[in-house]
Amino acid sequence: MAEKQSHTFDSIMAELKAGKYRPFYLLMGEEPYYIDLISDYIQEHALTPDEQDFNLTVVYGVDTNSAKIADLAKGYPMMAERQVVLVKEAQNIKAWDALEAYLDKPMPTTVLVICYKNGTVDKRKKFAQKAAKTGVVFESNKKKDYELPAFIEGYLRTKGATADRKSVQMIADHVGADL
Repeated sequence: MAEKQSHTFDSIMAELKAGKYRPFYLLMGEEPYYIDLISDYIQEHALTPDEQDFNLTVVYGVDTNSAKIADLAKGYPMMAERQVVLVKEAQNIKAWDALEAYLDKPMPTTVLVICYKNGTVDKRKKFAQKAAKTGVVFESNKKKDYELPAFIEGYLRTKGATADRKSVQMIADHVGADL
């Protein structure tokens, strides 16, 4: 029985930077900033540039369905350790039945990433429950107004810059909670 884990942005990124890729990622939530950071990192680093030509597939929810995604994920990598299937704008997918079946036995050589922005998958549905047992489910929530100054200071530090408290507060007031 799989134990319930809490996946944070930092824990997911630490795993990815260590080269550990899970077979399934469901990235969802109201804040697209962290969803984009995680999916972009996987897209850029899970495969070498030479491997990406044959082993990276990017599809959009409006153009596909769960059966097509499951078929892509069941494929084998070509001259690489793994393949990556990245589904952007997954909030446009209507039914998740085929992916439910895929999650019963995912391909160990596939990294399937579902990016579901501006909302969440209903956690009462079988798809969400199987996703939590099979792989990584990450919910990216909007920052609260009181969290913004600390976030901005941390972001500036990662870029090698600093700002005084008044400047940080001005940035937070101007930008708002839209990262």
